[in-house]
Amino acid sequence: MTDGIRKVGVVGLGTMGAGIAQVSVQAGYETVGREVSVELGERGKATIDRYLTRGVEKGRLTQDEKDAALGRLTLTTELADLADCDIVIEAVLEELPLKREVFAELDRVTRPEAILATNTSALSVAEIAEATKRPERVVGMHFFNPAPVLPLVEIVRAPKSSEQAVRVAYAWAEGAGKQPVNCNDTPGFIVNRVLIPLLNDCVRILDEAGVTPDDLDKAMTNGAGWPMGPCALVDLVGIDVHIHASEALYDKLGEERMAPPERLLELQREGRLGRKTGRGFFEYQSG
Repeated sequence: MTDGIRKVGVVGLGTMGAGIAQVSVQAGYETVGREVSVELGERGKATIDRYLTRGVEKGRLTQDEKDAALGRLTLTTELADLADCDIVIEAVLEELPLKREVFAELDRVTRPEAILATNTSALSVAEIAEATKRPERVVGMHFFNPAPVLPLVEIVRAPKSSEQAVRVAYAWAEGAGKQPVNCNDTPGFIVNRVLIPLLNDCVRILDEAGVTPDDLDKAMTNGAGWPMGPCALVDLVGIDVHIHASEALYDKLGEERMAPPERLLELQREGRLGRKTGRGFFEYQSG
Protein backbone atom coordinates (compact mmCIF):
# COMPACT_ATOMS: atom_id res chain seq x y z
CA MET A 1 0.00 0.00 0.00
CA THR A 2 1.13 3.55 -0.76
CA ASP A 3 3.00 5.42 2.02
CA GLY A 4 0.98 3.77 4.75
CA ILE A 5 -2.36 4.41 3.02
CA ARG A 6 -4.56 1.53 4.10
CA LYS A 7 -8.03 3.02 4.27
CA VAL A 8 -9.63 5.57 1.95
CA GLY A 9 -12.67 7.76 2.51
CA VAL A 10 -14.84 9.20 -0.26
CA VAL A 11 -17.34 11.93 0.58
CA GLY A 12 -20.20 12.03 -1.91
CA LEU A 13 -21.18 9.04 -4.03
CA GLY A 14 -22.67 10.79 -7.03
CA THR A 15 -21.25 10.27 -10.51
CA MET A 16 -17.71 11.35 -9.62
CA GLY A 17 -17.60 10.03 -6.07
CA ALA A 18 -18.89 6.59 -7.03
CA GLY A 19 -16.26 6.45 -9.77
CA ILE A 20 -13.48 7.42 -7.35
CA ALA A 21 -14.69 4.86 -4.81
CA GLN A 22 -14.65 2.22 -7.56
CA VAL A 23 -11.06 3.13 -8.43
CA SER A 24 -10.14 2.77 -4.75
CA VAL A 25 -11.76 -0.61 -4.10
CA GLN A 26 -10.44 -2.05 -7.37
CA ALA A 27 -6.95 -0.95 -6.31
CA GLY A 28 -7.35 -3.04 -3.15
CA TYR A 29 -8.16 -0.36 -0.55
CA GLU A 30 -10.74 -0.62 2.19
CA THR A 31 -12.99 2.31 1.31
CA VAL A 32 -15.66 4.16 3.28
CA GLY A 33 -18.20 5.99 1.14
CA ARG A 34 -20.24 8.68 2.84
CA GLU A 35 -23.52 10.08 1.55
CA VAL A 36 -26.11 12.29 3.21
CA SER A 37 -28.75 9.53 3.15
CA VAL A 38 -28.83 5.74 3.10
CA GLU A 39 -30.75 5.85 -0.18
CA LEU A 40 -28.11 7.96 -1.95
CA GLY A 41 -25.37 5.74 -0.57
CA GLU A 42 -27.06 2.61 -1.89
CA ARG A 43 -27.56 4.31 -5.25
CA GLY A 44 -23.83 5.02 -5.43
CA LYS A 45 -23.01 1.43 -4.50
CA ALA A 46 -25.43 0.18 -7.17
CA THR A 47 -23.60 2.32 -9.74
CA ILE A 48 -20.28 0.74 -8.76
CA ASP A 49 -21.86 -2.74 -8.83
CA ARG A 50 -23.24 -2.09 -12.31
CA TYR A 51 -19.90 -0.98 -13.74
CA LEU A 52 -18.02 -3.85 -12.08
CA THR A 53 -20.58 -6.29 -13.48
CA ARG A 54 -20.01 -4.82 -16.92
CA GLY A 55 -16.29 -5.40 -16.39
CA VAL A 56 -16.94 -9.07 -15.63
CA GLU A 57 -19.12 -9.39 -18.73
CA LYS A 58 -16.35 -7.91 -20.88
CA GLY A 59 -13.69 -10.13 -19.32
CA ARG A 60 -11.75 -7.32 -17.65
CA LEU A 61 -12.09 -8.91 -14.20
CA THR A 62 -13.42 -12.14 -12.71
CA GLN A 63 -16.56 -12.56 -10.63
CA ASP A 64 -14.37 -13.23 -7.57
CA GLU A 65 -12.42 -10.02 -8.18
CA LYS A 66 -15.66 -8.09 -8.54
CA ASP A 67 -17.09 -9.54 -5.31
CA ALA A 68 -13.85 -8.80 -3.44
CA ALA A 69 -13.77 -5.21 -4.69
CA LEU A 70 -17.38 -4.55 -3.72
CA GLY A 71 -16.71 -6.18 -0.34
CA ARG A 72 -14.10 -3.52 0.38
CA LEU A 73 -16.75 -0.77 0.24
CA THR A 74 -18.51 0.34 3.42
CA LEU A 75 -21.33 2.89 3.38
CA THR A 76 -22.11 5.52 6.00
CA THR A 77 -24.05 8.74 6.47
CA GLU A 78 -21.67 10.02 9.16
CA LEU A 79 -18.46 11.89 8.47
CA ALA A 80 -17.24 10.66 11.86
CA ASP A 81 -17.00 7.16 10.37
CA LEU A 82 -14.08 8.40 8.26
CA ALA A 83 -12.03 9.05 11.41
CA ASP A 84 -9.52 6.26 10.76
CA CYS A 85 -9.08 6.90 7.02
CA ASP A 86 -5.57 7.75 5.87
CA ILE A 87 -6.78 9.79 2.90
CA VAL A 88 -10.23 11.28 2.33
CA ILE A 89 -11.31 12.45 -1.13
CA GLU A 90 -14.24 14.87 -1.23
CA ALA A 91 -16.58 14.79 -4.24
CA VAL A 92 -19.64 16.78 -3.18
CA LEU A 93 -21.39 19.48 -5.23
CA GLU A 94 -19.24 22.26 -6.68
CA GLU A 95 -20.29 24.81 -4.08
CA LEU A 96 -17.56 26.49 -2.03
CA PRO A 97 -19.57 26.93 1.22
CA LEU A 98 -20.59 23.25 1.15
CA LYS A 99 -17.04 22.05 0.51
CA ARG A 100 -15.68 24.29 3.27
CA GLU A 101 -18.27 22.91 5.67
CA VAL A 102 -17.29 19.34 4.80
CA PHE A 103 -13.58 20.07 5.20
CA ALA A 104 -14.07 21.82 8.53
CA GLU A 105 -15.84 18.71 9.84
CA LEU A 106 -13.27 16.33 8.32
CA ASP A 107 -10.58 18.42 10.01
CA ARG A 108 -12.27 17.75 13.35
CA VAL A 109 -12.90 14.02 12.95
CA THR A 110 -9.84 12.69 11.08
CA ARG A 111 -6.36 12.06 12.48
CA PRO A 112 -3.85 14.94 12.22
CA GLU A 113 -1.73 13.08 9.66
CA ALA A 114 -4.64 12.20 7.37
CA ILE A 115 -4.59 13.77 3.92
CA LEU A 116 -7.73 15.62 2.85
CA ALA A 117 -8.23 15.94 -0.90
CA THR A 118 -10.84 17.76 -2.95
CA ASN A 119 -11.98 16.65 -6.40
CA THR A 120 -13.02 20.20 -7.33
CA SER A 121 -12.63 21.02 -11.00
CA ALA A 122 -13.03 24.79 -10.80
CA LEU A 123 -12.81 26.06 -7.21
CA SER A 124 -9.72 27.21 -5.34
CA VAL A 125 -8.10 24.43 -3.31
CA ALA A 126 -6.60 27.10 -1.04
CA GLU A 127 -10.03 28.57 -0.23
CA ILE A 128 -11.29 25.09 0.64
CA ALA A 129 -8.19 24.39 2.76
CA GLU A 130 -8.71 27.60 4.74
CA ALA A 131 -11.70 25.95 6.42
CA THR A 132 -9.27 23.60 8.21
CA LYS A 133 -6.65 24.09 10.90
CA ARG A 134 -4.11 22.05 8.91
CA PRO A 135 -4.08 23.38 5.34
CA GLU A 136 -0.70 21.70 4.82
CA ARG A 137 -2.57 18.36 4.67
CA VAL A 138 -5.03 19.56 1.99
CA VAL A 139 -4.46 18.95 -1.73
CA GLY A 140 -6.55 18.77 -4.88
CA MET A 141 -7.11 15.43 -6.63
CA HIS A 142 -9.07 16.23 -9.77
CA PHE A 143 -10.32 13.04 -11.41
CA PHE A 144 -12.02 13.11 -14.81
CA ASN A 145 -15.39 11.55 -15.63
CA PRO A 146 -15.77 8.60 -15.85
CA ALA A 147 -13.14 8.19 -13.13
CA PRO A 148 -12.64 4.41 -13.54
CA VAL A 149 -11.94 4.86 -17.27
CA LEU A 150 -10.07 8.14 -17.78
CA PRO A 151 -6.50 7.83 -16.48
CA LEU A 152 -5.68 11.46 -15.67
CA VAL A 153 -5.67 12.84 -12.11
CA GLU A 154 -4.48 16.41 -11.57
CA ILE A 155 -2.67 16.61 -8.21
CA VAL A 156 -3.12 20.23 -7.16
CA ARG A 157 -0.71 21.91 -4.79
CA ALA A 158 -2.18 24.83 -2.85
CA PRO A 159 0.23 27.42 -1.38
CA LYS A 160 0.24 25.73 2.05
CA SER A 161 0.13 22.09 0.85
CA SER A 162 3.11 20.13 2.20
CA GLU A 163 5.45 18.32 -0.15
CA GLN A 164 4.71 15.10 1.70
CA ALA A 165 0.94 15.43 1.23
CA VAL A 166 1.38 16.12 -2.49
CA ARG A 167 3.79 13.20 -2.85
CA VAL A 168 1.48 10.76 -1.07
CA ALA A 169 -1.55 11.83 -3.11
CA TYR A 170 0.46 11.45 -6.33
CA ALA A 171 1.78 8.03 -5.31
CA TRP A 172 -1.68 6.83 -4.29
CA ALA A 173 -3.18 7.85 -7.64
CA GLU A 174 -0.30 6.21 -9.49
CA GLY A 175 -0.66 3.04 -7.43
CA ALA A 176 -4.37 2.97 -8.23
CA GLY A 177 -3.52 2.75 -11.92
CA LYS A 178 -3.92 6.41 -12.81
CA GLN A 179 -1.64 8.86 -14.63
CA PRO A 180 -1.21 11.74 -12.16
CA VAL A 181 0.30 15.12 -13.01
CA ASN A 182 1.36 17.89 -10.63
CA CYS A 183 0.21 21.49 -10.90
CA ASN A 184 -0.24 24.59 -8.77
CA ASP A 185 -3.60 25.85 -7.52
CA THR A 186 -4.50 28.13 -10.42
CA PRO A 187 -7.97 28.66 -11.95
CA GLY A 188 -8.94 25.63 -14.04
CA PHE A 189 -5.68 23.81 -13.18
CA ILE A 190 -4.36 22.33 -16.48
CA VAL A 191 -7.03 20.71 -18.61
CA ASN A 192 -9.98 23.01 -17.87
CA ARG A 193 -7.82 26.14 -18.20
CA VAL A 194 -7.03 25.07 -21.78
CA LEU A 195 -10.17 23.20 -22.75
CA ILE A 196 -13.01 25.39 -21.45
CA PRO A 197 -12.17 28.55 -23.44
CA LEU A 198 -11.37 26.37 -26.45
CA LEU A 199 -14.77 24.66 -26.28
CA ASN A 200 -16.42 28.06 -25.82
CA ASP A 201 -14.66 29.25 -28.99
CA CYS A 202 -15.99 26.19 -30.79
CA VAL A 203 -19.56 26.95 -29.72
CA ARG A 204 -19.26 30.58 -30.82
CA ILE A 205 -18.05 29.42 -34.23
CA LEU A 206 -21.40 27.66 -34.77
CA ASP A 207 -23.21 30.98 -35.09
CA GLU A 208 -20.41 33.21 -36.33
CA ALA A 209 -19.43 30.89 -39.20
CA GLY A 210 -22.87 29.39 -39.80
CA VAL A 211 -21.74 25.83 -39.03
CA THR A 212 -23.92 22.92 -37.91
CA PRO A 213 -22.89 20.90 -34.82
CA ASP A 214 -22.40 17.88 -37.09
CA ASP A 215 -20.03 19.77 -39.38
CA LEU A 216 -18.12 21.39 -36.51
CA ASP A 217 -17.50 18.00 -34.92
CA LYS A 218 -16.58 16.54 -38.30
CA ALA A 219 -14.12 19.37 -38.87
CA MET A 220 -12.39 19.02 -35.51
CA THR A 221 -12.17 15.22 -35.56
CA ASN A 222 -10.92 15.05 -39.15
CA GLY A 223 -8.96 18.28 -39.33
CA ALA A 224 -7.50 18.64 -35.84
CA GLY A 225 -7.34 14.98 -34.84
CA TRP A 226 -9.69 15.33 -31.89
CA PRO A 227 -10.98 11.92 -30.73
CA MET A 228 -14.41 13.46 -30.13
CA GLY A 229 -16.04 16.56 -31.58
CA PRO A 230 -16.52 19.61 -29.31
CA CYS A 231 -20.35 19.49 -29.40
CA ALA A 232 -20.39 15.79 -28.56
CA LEU A 233 -17.88 16.42 -25.77
CA VAL A 234 -19.92 19.22 -24.17
CA ASP A 235 -23.02 17.00 -24.41
CA LEU A 236 -21.11 14.20 -22.66
CA VAL A 237 -19.77 16.45 -19.88
CA GLY A 238 -23.16 18.11 -19.40
CA ILE A 239 -23.98 21.59 -20.63
CA ASP A 240 -24.82 22.75 -17.11
CA VAL A 241 -21.52 21.37 -15.78
CA HIS A 242 -19.57 23.12 -18.53
CA ILE A 243 -21.41 26.40 -17.87
CA HIS A 244 -20.66 26.16 -14.14
CA ALA A 245 -16.95 25.64 -14.79
CA SER A 246 -16.92 28.44 -17.39
CA GLU A 247 -18.52 30.88 -14.97
CA ALA A 248 -16.06 29.94 -12.23
CA LEU A 249 -13.11 30.58 -14.55
CA TYR A 250 -14.61 33.83 -15.81
CA ASP A 251 -15.17 35.04 -12.25
CA LYS A 252 -11.53 34.36 -11.41
CA LEU A 253 -9.83 35.56 -14.60
CA GLY A 254 -12.27 37.96 -16.26
CA GLU A 255 -11.31 36.78 -19.75
CA GLU A 256 -14.21 36.92 -22.23
CA ARG A 257 -13.29 33.54 -23.73
CA MET A 258 -13.97 31.97 -20.33
CA ALA A 259 -17.59 33.23 -20.21
CA PRO A 260 -20.19 30.70 -21.37
CA PRO A 261 -21.56 31.52 -24.85
CA GLU A 262 -25.20 32.57 -25.12
CA ARG A 263 -26.00 29.48 -27.16
CA LEU A 264 -25.06 27.26 -24.20
CA LEU A 265 -27.13 29.37 -21.82
CA GLU A 266 -30.12 29.00 -24.14
CA LEU A 267 -29.73 25.21 -24.20
CA GLN A 268 -29.58 25.19 -20.40
CA ARG A 269 -32.75 27.28 -20.13
CA GLU A 270 -34.49 24.80 -22.44
CA GLY A 271 -33.40 21.91 -20.24
CA ARG A 272 -31.22 20.50 -23.02
CA LEU A 273 -28.21 19.50 -20.95
CA GLY A 274 -26.70 16.84 -23.20
CA ARG A 275 -26.64 13.08 -22.90
CA LYS A 276 -28.10 13.01 -19.40
CA THR A 277 -31.35 14.65 -20.56
CA GLY A 278 -31.40 12.99 -23.99
CA ARG A 279 -31.00 16.31 -25.81
CA GLY A 280 -28.23 18.86 -26.14
CA PHE A 281 -26.53 19.76 -29.39
CA PHE A 282 -27.63 16.30 -30.50
CA GLU A 283 -30.51 13.92 -29.72
CA TYR A 284 -29.82 10.75 -27.73
CA GLN A 285 -31.86 7.62 -27.20
CA SER A 286 -32.56 6.80 -23.55
CA GLY A 287 -30.38 4.06 -22.13
